[in-house]
Amino acid sequence: MSDISIKKAAVINFISRYSNIFVQLIINSILARLLTPDDYGVVAVINVFISFFTIIADMGIGPAIIQNKDLNKKQISDIFIFTIFTGIVIAVGFALFSYPISIFYNNTVYISLGRILAIGIFFNILNIVPNALLLKNKQFKSLGIRTVIITVVGGIITIVIALGGAKYYALVINSILVAVLTFIFNIYYSNMKIYYSFSIDSIKVIKDFSSYQFGFNFINYFSRNTDNLLIGKVLGEVPLGYYDKAYKLMLYPVQNLTHVITPVLHPILSDYQSDRDYIYETYMKIVKILSLVGIFFTVFCFFASNEIILIMFGKQWSNSIIAFKILSLSIWPQMVTSSTGVIFQSLNATKQLFVTGLITTAVNVMLIVTGLCMGKIEYVAMGVVISYILSFLISYFILIKKVFNKSLFKYILSFRNDIIVLLIVALGLAITNIKINNILISVIYKFVVSCIFYIIALFITKEYKSLIYIIKREK
Repeated sequence: MSDISIKKAAVINFISRYSNIFVQLIINSILARLLTPDDYGVVAVINVFISFFTIIADMGIGPAIIQNKDLNKKQISDIFIFTIFTGIVIAVGFALFSYPISIFYNNTVYISLGRILAIGIFFNILNIVPNALLLKNKQFKSLGIRTVIITVVGGIITIVIALGGAKYYALVINSILVAVLTFIFNIYYSNMKIYYSFSIDSIKVIKDFSSYQFGFNFINYFSRNTDNLLIGKVLGEVPLGYYDKAYKLMLYPVQNLTHVITPVLHPILSDYQSDRDYIYETYMKIVKILSLVGIFFTVFCFFASNEIILIMFGKQWSNSIIAFKILSLSIWPQMVTSSTGVIFQSLNATKQLFVTGLITTAVNVMLIVTGLCMGKIEYVAMGVVISYILSFLISYFILIKKVFNKSLFKYILSFRNDIIVLLIVALGLAITNIKINNILISVIYKFVVSCIFYIIALFITKEYKSLIYIIKREK
């Protein structure tokens, strides 16, 4: 698979990812009816800290392994052994850290949850090297099959446990199962040879690249999780449960559409790391696709927010509707900006990536705190939307102007037709809006109307020609 094209890799990733999405939607719909907002709120709080500890242990190792084409088997083994040591330290540290978490949130349940989840953290850290090797070797098909199988197995077990009345422990056990099963798969299929000796020099080989990558991951953690941390503390776990549900649902199109393409970009584009013009031209095609797709889901989710929440999770989650409606406005800027990280990586520009992260995180935290001071999750959602729009401008100023040395104005101007498409679809949905009591029929109606006006807009702007050209020519 060394010569696989971006298009072929994206198709493979599309099939596996959307098979996984289908399974996840079924599982989450069932769990949302078995568990309460409070259960989800408790797990949402501790998941924030899990991400933090995993980032500390990762240290940018995964992307560094993909980017460095000269690492030998012994060096890979040394890096893996290093992750074993750090995994043990971080897992124990997390178990101990659960005590101050319980004090901060005034809930002793976090102590027992922390001890259990330390196991999952350990295996997540062990997964860093073998997973990076599978990506580096472009084993996208194997990775896709792995994800779907593990989601099905873990989901079934989680539902059974939830039916037994395990509450939030069902979600906790699911995360451990996924981590352990993923490690077993990765270590087997990566064919990684482990040497019974260790040299710190192998870590030094990837230090320069990984240190800035780690710095970006570290600050990006706070950018992505400040809302959950502060809502849980200031407004409580129930409002957090509603907000977290809305936020994660908003991320479905962002993650599951952009992640069809972005995970395959770094392993492929890193082969052209010295050819900036090739990477820029390839990236412009990818951005066009992400932008046009992002526009459709931004408008559709905004106008169908009520139906989507009620169909997916039931009436008990109705307090998430307004937050989801607001957050849906961030889908487009997130989808377009989400691909910038792998471009910085492919160009060995992790220092510039780190600087970008510093600035956007400061903006994000400031706006979230502003929204939180107003006392409602809807205001926090507004702050998040404004933050992502500003992050779009900041990220592309640094990437296009400073890294590629291209015209930022010309780049921004390339979105003019995309904005016209957005306005046409939004206007179409607004003028054809009718009240339908059956929410299933209502969401189907809005989806069909969205599709009709979207197609009309593509023909008016002639952007359909761009999509056809990109799909046919992309290699």
